[in-house]
Parts: sequence; C-alpha cells; structure tokens
Amino acid sequence: MEIELIPNLKQLHLAGVLNGLEGRVREAEAARWSYREFLARLVEDELERRGQNQLAARLTRATLNTSKTIERFDFNFNPTISRPQVLRLASLEFVRQKRNLLIYGQSGVGKSHLVQAFGNEACRVGLNVLFISTDKMLKYLAAGRADKSVERRLKLYLRPELLILDDFALKDLPPNGVEDLYEVISGRYELASIILTSNRAPEEWGEWLGNPLLASAMLDRLADKAESLAITGPSYRTKANS
Repeated sequence: MEIELIPNLKQLHLAGVLNGLEGRVREAEAARWSYREFLARLVEDELERRGQNQLAARLTRATLNTSKTIERFDFNFNPTISRPQVLRLASLEFVRQKRNLLIYGQSGVGKSHLVQAFGNEACRVGLNVLFISTDKMLKYLAAGRADKSVERRLKLYLRPELLILDDFALKDLPPNGVEDLYEVISGRYELASIILTSNRAPEEWGEWLGNPLLASAMLDRLADKAESLAITGPSYRTKANS
C-alpha cells in the first residue's frame, strides 16, 4: 500500500502529506478517530503547509525584512508616535479601501521599520506586496527605455496590492523619472494602495519633481484620501543598532 501511496500523492502534488502522516496515524489509532476525522486532519495539515509556503513566497517577492514587525517596534523610544494610529494602520483598512499612506520625517526615526511592518502584516493576510526604494524603481524603469521593456517593467509596480516606496524624494530623479513616477502613481490611483516614506515634507515634493504640470497631477492623486503620519524626534535607527 505504501509503495502505491507515495507516487500517487506526488502525482496529486500532495507529497507534503507524507511529512506528518506517520504521526497522524499514531494519533488516529490512539484516539480511535473515524476515517472521516483522520482525513479531515490530513487535509488541515496540507492546507496549513500550503499556507505557510505561500506566505514564504509572498515575503520573498515583497523583498521585506521580516524582522521589521509591529511587535518589534519600540513605541516607548519616541512617545510622539501615536501607538493607536499605528495599530489602526496595521489593520490595513486603508489598503482594503485602496487609499495611500504617506509617512515623513527626518532620517532614522523609524519610517522604514513601520512601513515594512505594515508590509509584513499585509503578506500575512494574503496580499501581494512589493517594497522598493523609489530611486531603485525609477532606475529600473529608466533602463527599460533603453531596451524597450519599460511597459513590461511598469507592470511590476502596478500589479501588487500594496506598493511600498521607500525614500521618496531623497535622490535626484533619473532621466524621465518624473514621467515614470507619474505612470506608477496614476496607474495605481483608486486601484491599489501606495505607502511611501520621505525625509521631506509633502510641501517640498513638488519642487523635487520639477515639472509643475505632472507634479500637480501626480501629487493630487497621491494625496487624495490618503492618510499622513509625520514622525519627529530622535533617531530610532541609532537606538535600534546600539
């Protein structure tokens, strides 16, 4: 029977059942489970295994630091950060409503930790996430113009249910950067959420973008119904690394 069972499970893509099969057999014999209960437990085990594998795949695609979680964020270090607001944001209701979140403040105050924590939460509830620096995204899109793959590359940033752009307005824009950024933001508008972090306040973003017409259209879409979180205070990064 076992000789037939193993190849059959593999053919059905159920080889993971074998990992806990012997243990479940012993439990079934000891507790005198019915055949139906035994089968139900095996199915539950397989669903749990697949769920964990899917979560691991989502986290890998998201390029998140999995150690950056809400549980590991030290709210006591900076009492100006509203714990109730952060915990409410971690419920991801704004993502379900396809709204944006803008987090800004000086370097090192914990912005990147928080947005990655939100990203990790999103992955746990089954959402597709991508975390990337704004500069890296724009350079990748700029390179696509050289080999005419920019449309395909753009889809990488339109597809996720949550796009996290770190260090917005930090570095100079590459050639066509403002146009590419507009395509990302307008392409996601009212369809999927963006979280961004910036060392600059929102009123400085227009000057960084340079193009008044595109800047106005872009920032209107970015800020429409968005929630903002301004963080001030000492460097969280210095404390976390000490």
